[in-house]
Formats: sequence, C-alpha cells, structure tokens
Amino acid sequence: MKNYFLIFLAAFMMASASLFSQGERKDKTAVTYEELYDEPYSVNKLFIGFQPLYGELFMTNVNAGFGMEASYYHKDKVDFKAHFRKSYSQGFYDFNRDLASKNSQVDNRAEIYNYFEFGGTYHIKDFESSSKTKMILYKNSYQGNKWAARVPLNAVIPCKVRKIYGARLGGIIWDSTLDLNRIMDDQGLTNADLKDSEGNGLPMSYNNGQKDVPIDVFSNISTVGGYVGGSITWIKNVAVDFDKFEEGIDDLIFTAFFDILVSPSMKIDDVVYTDRDVNSTSPMLTRTYSIDPIKTKMFGFRLGMEGKFNRTLSWSYGGEVGYRPSIDGRGFFALFKISFPVYGTNLDYKVESFGK
Repeated sequence: MKNYFLIFLAAFMMASASLFSQGERKDKTAVTYEELYDEPYSVNKLFIGFQPLYGELFMTNVNAGFGMEASYYHKDKVDFKAHFRKSYSQGFYDFNRDLASKNSQVDNRAEIYNYFEFGGTYHIKDFESSSKTKMILYKNSYQGNKWAARVPLNAVIPCKVRKIYGARLGGIIWDSTLDLNRIMDDQGLTNADLKDSEGNGLPMSYNNGQKDVPIDVFSNISTVGGYVGGSITWIKNVAVDFDKFEEGIDDLIFTAFFDILVSPSMKIDDVVYTDRDVNSTSPMLTRTYSIDPIKTKMFGFRLGMEGKFNRTLSWSYGGEVGYRPSIDGRGFFALFKISFPVYGTNLDYKVESFGK
C-alpha cells in the first residue's frame, strides 16, 4: 500500500511540474521605457461633468436620475465643488412620488426629489512623495478576441504622487416626497396622532361607497444644512513610452472623505385632507393636520470616495454611504454616481508672442 502511495505522489508531482512548465509565458520578458512626463502638480484646474445616471438607496425615498458636477482647483491652496441631481421622472425613478401619485388620498402635492451641494476643501498639507504605479502592457495587435482571451501583463513604474490633506466645509439642500404611512408605522404612530387646530385626529379610513378604505398619507420634506469633514487626495499624472508596447498613462485624481452632516432647518409639510366619505351627511371640509409628532434627526455622517482623470475629455465616478439628517430611523443612504463626459481644462490659453 505504501508503494502505491509513493508511485501516486511521484506521478502527481510530475504532472504538476509539467503543467507549471506549460503555463510559463514566453512573452514575460523585461520591458524598457522612456518617461514622457511625471508632473502631479500639472493638472487641470476646472472639471465639468454630466451625470447621465446615479442611483441612491435612501430609506427616506429611493431614487435615481441625472445630475451635473463641477470642481475647480485654485492654485495649491483650495478647491471648490458644486453638484446637483434630480430624478428623471415620477416612474424612473422617484419611488415615493410615484406611490403618492397612485395611492395618496391627501391634498398635498408630491414633491420632485432634488439635491444640491456646494462647498470647498482647504489644503492643510499639499506635498509630493515617491510612489509606484502599475501599467497594463498593450499592443494594437491584441484587439478583439485576442485581447478578451488574454491575461494582460503589467509593469511597475516608479513615479511621483501628490497628496492633499484637506478640511471640508459646505452646504446641502434637498427635498423629497414622504410616505408618512411607513414613517408612522416605524415610529409607533397612527393617523390619529396627527391633529388639526381643534384637536381632531386625521381619520384612519374613508368610505368609497362600497367599503371603508385606509387613507394613504403622503407629505413633503425640505432641508437646508451643511457638512464639515476631512479628506485625503492622491494625484498621479505620469506617462511613459514602452519600446514594444503602447504608451502607458496613470492620471487618476482620487479622493476619500468623511463628513459630519447637520441640517438645522428641516421642514415637513402639514397634511391637508378633504373628507371624501360618500355616506357622510356633513359638508365636505378641508382640514390641516400637524405633523409635529413625526420625529426627525438633525445630525448624520457620510463616508465617500471620488475618482476622475486629468484629461480634456474623460469620465469620473463616486460613491457615498452614511446616515443623512432626515426622518428618525430613515436616514441611511448609499449612493453611486457616474459622470460622462467630463470636460477638463487648465484655463490657461495664453501663448508667448514676439515682435518681428
């Protein structure tokens, strides 16, 4: 039995050696290159990008749509950013507004989801250090199926990296439709907790002529607040010319950040309801019911990242996760956004001139 085991072990080792020898790549040879530039401080000053699609899992209101974003770098001291986004339409994708249009029995108009943000980052420390970057080795002959079936080689290139430690400050404004039925369920409330000026609670149901139907209650929220936090940015702007491969470029501007969010101004519209009970003999009355029992959260936080490229025409990406100041228990959000195209310029159009 022992002899059989030794024979099996020897055969296994020979087969493994054969496989490794067959898997050794013949094109895995050293490459030479010439540095074209390595200038992390020579980046564009202004970036303007269109966001054809973003998606946000926001417990207050799940939404998706489009937006625009602009950023400006002023020397090596500060950079500014402005951003807005909104849902494409009621059906794509503004979840609560769509529900309200189909189910609401109150008179409140369903608000479109809108989000505005503007702010700046002060460069506490802006410096350069040594680093490395991996560049994919590519040839024009690798197109089509040949490139798809290939595991690409890469080369590690020494380069410079610019690092920015920043302090962030800015403002945030957003508004949205609210599904008060779900909110009240979460907070242990009912329609009866929403009182009018005479102390009467909002009815739980109404009669549509056939049966009693629950009243679906929707409202709107609008907030004005801001954020304060910190960030770290890494900037690489290097290009090399390989002898037997296409040029390699690494010009990524990547930022990671953490912010504390605060919204001192948070307004929820009172519920306006007109009695629709067809069996009621009293005249139809419109009453306003206070939403004071609804609990809100003034503070929140977020952790995020953003990446873009130092090119005249390119694309960018970003993501955030955290807890936004909103209705108590419904502030969690996760956001992903893509911008394309992104236009970048250094705003320097001067050329030297000499008299003849």
